[in-house]
Amino acid sequence: ALGQLRLREPGSLQKLERSLRRHGQLEPIVVFPHGELFEVVDGFKRLHAGRQLDWPELSVRVADIDSAQAKLLLLDLHSRRALSALEEAWLVRSLHREHGLTQGVIGQRLGRHKSWICRRLLLAEQVQDTVQASVRLGLLTPRAAVALAALRRRNQQAAADVVVERGLTARQTELLVAELIDCREEELEQRLREWAR
Repeated sequence: ALGQLRLREPGSLQKLERSLRRHGQLEPIVVFPHGELFEVVDGFKRLHAGRQLDWPELSVRVADIDSAQAKLLLLDLHSRRALSALEEAWLVRSLHREHGLTQGVIGQRLGRHKSWICRRLLLAEQVQDTVQASVRLGLLTPRAAVALAALRRRNQQAAADVVVERGLTARQTELLVAELIDCREEELEQRLREWAR
């Protein structure tokens, strides 16, 4: 499901609810046929907000595309309203791994250089799974997770724990990573203890 490749930020959902109340639905939700059902391509937040407001119906536009085309469309629709680098990485990895598209084909379809595709794939593989789960839960910002990806995978969760416990900003996370990046294991543990105080 495409919803698993997107992040939901509580603040933006509340802002959208207020906008829907005040102005109504300005853009349709974009869906595509998936078996006997429809899957959302664009408008996850509008759908969620509409449900929160108990609206009986929302405007929908059906796109005649398949799952791979839906992911490409999602990336294209958000080229103006940027997805986080991590969301882009998840989408690119899905296109490459699940749909078998080569990096060159993905780059061509998105109008992106192959090096951009390669960097996004690398990011999706570098960020440890538990750190990615923390981003999905809203405990870490996507930017903080991208910063943590510079650390060895085995050290990312310990650093992420400090970021969450201390409530570090993305910029502070980048400073933490810069301090830890060249540390030996025993030194790294000491530095993390110092940051955790």
